[in-house]
Amino acid sequence: MNSKLYAAPLFLAPLFYTASTFFWQVGGQYSVTSGTLIIIGSIFWVIAFAVLFESLKEKTPYYAAIGFLISVYGCLCGGVAFALRDIYALVFNVSHQTMLNAFAQHPVFTNIVFWIGGPALPISLLVLGIMLIRTKTVDLWVGTCISLSGILFPISRITRMELIAHITDVLILIPFTYLGWKLIRTNELKKP
Repeated sequence: MNSKLYAAPLFLAPLFYTASTFFWQVGGQYSVTSGTLIIIGSIFWVIAFAVLFESLKEKTPYYAAIGFLISVYGCLCGGVAFALRDIYALVFNVSHQTMLNAFAQHPVFTNIVFWIGGPALPISLLVLGIMLIRTKTVDLWVGTCISLSGILFPISRITRMELIAHITDVLILIPFTYLGWKLIRTNELKKP
């Protein structure tokens, strides 16, 4: 694995998510800009998760495989789907209530993509942080920040409170930037 190439998504993914909250519309809906940043960030999240789950493959092979699958599901449904939902609602001038009424007519789709898929990303962060600590793959503070971000992420996005979103984004950005820097410097994520 070319560590320098794979290190970039570790800080680009949370950086795009962090930037996106500065472009929320009034009321916390994604704008076209913030939604686009979420979509690009989600692409980088898939690669970032691949790097992190690869580091767990030796000690927890089943979790590494299943956890990666769930995290990708969360990136696509929790990230991309919600961003596209808000972009299309804005572009086609669809009210939030109209959108909810339309989704109610398609409960299987809505549950798979939004209500089950949406929490998959923060749950992935929560459990990933715990597993990285448990396997002693990263420093305690790194795993703790990742897990805390998994708890705060849905709170920040459900309440659409910008201050909580910014705190959460920084809480994600710091440990992932550190891991990216460490991967560039030492060619591995694991603690010495």
